[in-house]
Amino acid sequence: MSLIHPTALIDPSAQLAEDVEVGPYSIIGPQVTIGEGSVIGPHVVIKGPSTLGKRNRIFQFASVGEDCQDKKYQGEPTRLEMGDDNVVRESVTIHRGTAQDLGLTKIGNGNLFMAYSHVAHDCVVGDNCIMANQATLAGHVTLGDYAILGGLSAVHQFSRVGAHAMCGGGSIILKDIPAYVMVSGHPAETHGINYEGLKRRGFSKEALQALRNAYKVIFRQGLNLQDAINQLEAGQVSPEIQVFLNSIKNSARGITR
Repeated sequence: MSLIHPTALIDPSAQLAEDVEVGPYSIIGPQVTIGEGSVIGPHVVIKGPSTLGKRNRIFQFASVGEDCQDKKYQGEPTRLEMGDDNVVRESVTIHRGTAQDLGLTKIGNGNLFMAYSHVAHDCVVGDNCIMANQATLAGHVTLGDYAILGGLSAVHQFSRVGAHAMCGGGSIILKDIPAYVMVSGHPAETHGINYEGLKRRGFSKEALQALRNAYKVIFRQGLNLQDAINQLEAGQVSPEIQVFLNSIKNSARGITR
């Protein structure tokens, strides 16, 4: 029995591993590569140049690798790169990059994109992220490893969401979110460290307490940002605190306060 439904349309130049499943009425265009163990559901459209790794699962009506919605885009050969073990649920849209930036939209491994979520052009998504229903990344957004976006949340273009950060449902994120921090609201405001999420991922009690203390220095002591950074750097800087500080110091848009 063929793993590719007879109604699926697959361009002769597309490269699919031998065990890739393709459902009814799906369309896979030229310059698309799909790795072993992947399952493409019915009514999916995948456009190239796009490379999808192993064991990805794409559900019905998703559009992956389509031209971006940037008006500057004039058909340049931009790309999408997706790693392994990602789940792309119903009606998700993921667009390729633009020539004016990376020329690439890049997605890591083990991510979950729930129904109707959107990844725009030139975004970089790390590993093990979750975008809940209708969460949206505008163009040029960076999403750190293990970041979580609640349903109906939206991230402004060129913003960065740090590793292990968590954004409540309906949040409007206009500035960068430091690593490990929880935010919510319209516009988003900080609400402490993502303590429970970090605890589930095996962070030690000592690391969690250190992050809580660092958060208070940055957000709750009334210091200007540089003085707060200097105070933290004058003490013992653990690897977790260094990640936290780097996400603040590398912010181009300014951090959510």
